[in-house]
Amino acid sequence: MEALWLTLQLALFSTLILIVLATPLAWWLAHSHFKGKALIEALVALPLVLPPTVLGFYLLIFLGPNGPGGWLASLWGGHTLAFSFTGLLIGSVIYSLPFVVQPLQNGFMLIGKKPLEVAYTLKASFWDAFTHVILPLAKPAYISAATLGFAHTLGEFGVVLMIGGNIPGETQVVSIAIYEQVESMEYTNAHMLSALLLLISFSLLAIIYKTRKQQGGSLL
Repeated sequence: MEALWLTLQLALFSTLILIVLATPLAWWLAHSHFKGKALIEALVALPLVLPPTVLGFYLLIFLGPNGPGGWLASLWGGHTLAFSFTGLLIGSVIYSLPFVVQPLQNGFMLIGKKPLEVAYTLKASFWDAFTHVILPLAKPAYISAATLGFAHTLGEFGVVLMIGGNIPGETQVVSIAIYEQVESMEYTNAHMLSALLLLISFSLLAIIYKTRKQQGGSLL
């Protein structure tokens, strides 16, 4: 239960941070004509194809005592951001970024700029037009993005193992706990944890497909 609670916290905080970070990025990618946009899109999508251990290794170096993460941790008396919940959170946000950005980008592209232009003719500011016009229209995309980001974080293994290790109560998430139970031949506990993750993941995917069906289009 301790590992499950930690996993749910990690997934929730990661999803909230990702929604905040991904919204302006996805809007820019959906409407920008910048010549180097393809490179930015490739960089965002890199975790989709990069082996988790590779990403986890470089994050370990980045968050370690000799990297920027070590310097940042020293500001409040720490030694490293690796092998901590904060390090797991940073890694999860980076690893799940494309799963949130891409649904939002597709949603913004489907909406287009016309609703925004109509709002401008009514003297609305960009912020007012975005919050009162674009966000309600993009609600299905946000549901899809948040659900995918949350579900993807639940199943992380390689990245969190590399940068967090297996510290009970601090960095031991459910996926690592399952691996540990299997190694210890505690198959009953492994079955329980695996079945719980399976149920949660299936439920989240059902939400995505139900939302997509109601909207009559693709959100992914």
